[in-house]
Amino acid sequence: MNLILFGPPGAGKGTQANNLVRHYDLFKVSTGDLLRSEINNNTQLGEKIQKTIESGSFVSDHIINDLIENTLKNKKYANRFIFDGYPRTLNQARNLNILLKKFDQKISCVLCLNVKKDTIKKRILGRQICKKCGLIFNEFFNPSTKKNHSCETELLERRSDDSNHVIESRYESYIKQTLPIINFYKEMNLMYEINAEHEIGVIFKEIQGIISSIKG
Repeated sequence: MNLILFGPPGAGKGTQANNLVRHYDLFKVSTGDLLRSEINNNTQLGEKIQKTIESGSFVSDHIINDLIENTLKNKKYANRFIFDGYPRTLNQARNLNILLKKFDQKISCVLCLNVKKDTIKKRILGRQICKKCGLIFNEFFNPSTKKNHSCETELLERRSDDSNHVIESRYESYIKQTLPIINFYKEMNLMYEINAEHEIGVIFKEIQGIISSIKG
């Protein structure tokens, strides 16, 4: 079973991806993780990636596709992949199909977490991280209290990129880039849209229901 998980920033994509990894023993493929791994391992490709990022440019589809191909080569994870936030462009989606066929694999389903922009803003702008214990809270949905957090409230901080301007920009970019990909997978009858306004557990149960129907 190979899955693709889509969702705008703040949709809870990372949380659901981790749930899927644990519950179904999947291997998560995140392009961000792959890029960081190359950089941290000081590979020749990693040096090229770092220079590209430092110059403010986007890493090319060619490099991303090479990283994905190297990952798919690993027979240990065959038909156990969950692609988190990939593909990001229509060209990447088409290339992924080619690579999967090359390694005799296919996508089982594509899950798209849909959330209203107002909810996304509250999830991101309300996000607080304790710099001592690492716990994550949200002042709107899951505030820090004496019952759930033993550290001082002064230790709670926000990420520097959690701003209204950044959210607007990332959301619009996601809609613009992802819509053609979503339509691509809809035409292949692989797309399942999920209301991600619900609680984490409710969303995951819906995802499990979709997966059960496919496997059945």
